[in-house]
Amino acid sequence: MTKYLILRRLTQITILVLYVGANIYGWKVLQGDLSFSLFLEKIPLADPYAVLQMLFAGAAISTDLIIGAVIVLFFYGIIGGRAYCSWVCPVNMVTDLAGYLRRKLNIDKDAKKYLISRKFRYWAFGTLLVVSFITSVAAFEFFSPIGILTRGIIFGIGFGWAFILAIFLFDLFVVKNGWCGHICPLGAMYSIVGSKSIIRVKHDAEACTNCGECKKVCPEKDVLNPIIHKKSAFISGIECTNCGRCIEVCNDKALKFSIRLKGDNDEKVNSSK
Repeated sequence: MTKYLILRRLTQITILVLYVGANIYGWKVLQGDLSFSLFLEKIPLADPYAVLQMLFAGAAISTDLIIGAVIVLFFYGIIGGRAYCSWVCPVNMVTDLAGYLRRKLNIDKDAKKYLISRKFRYWAFGTLLVVSFITSVAAFEFFSPIGILTRGIIFGIGFGWAFILAIFLFDLFVVKNGWCGHICPLGAMYSIVGSKSIIRVKHDAEACTNCGECKKVCPEKDVLNPIIHKKSAFISGIECTNCGRCIEVCNDKALKFSIRLKGDNDEKVNSSK
């Protein structure tokens, strides 16, 4: 069953189609790009990290940008910050393909040889803010593959595709889930944003047969380690992308999306290494 994969791809492609339609045909549903958009010509949506970089760079921030960033933060704070990574970000389609080929080509066995600490993305998050402050420009926006790929699809792009290819090859041959799981500062930000989100994957220990299939497909399997084989609880690691991969491969039906309410079992799990 691949319903979550299909839904994720439909969401990602629909967003891109709406952007392209706005640029080519003048559609008014979603105008702009993933850095700043207008939904239905009225509702601003802004990348909070881009706005934060602009603040550090000393740029004047418009009211629309502030409102747009707050809306996005509130939305992902509820549904799970890194849902952005698996449901919206177009680079996810590139890195997912690399991950699929890693499994098919049996490259995963060498993954630990080239391991980069997952904490690196948090260092990148902070360092790029400092660079923005020093240079007075939004540093990450200059080379963000998210922006490069999105603008390339919407407006056309030249050598930017080479950067996207480099990320694909990096994820395929060097580090499993390398860009999204180890480097991307935007993923680090959304991890923090979604740390208290209410939509989570829940594990039923009584139904689980400990087959381990969920860990094989999870791009952030460290979030599963404190729960799977151990107890019934919400997957509370902040790195969880709410992608639904683990639910799809669980033949025991021991995993499902659920609403985490106040008082529910929710251990604070630090999944970074």
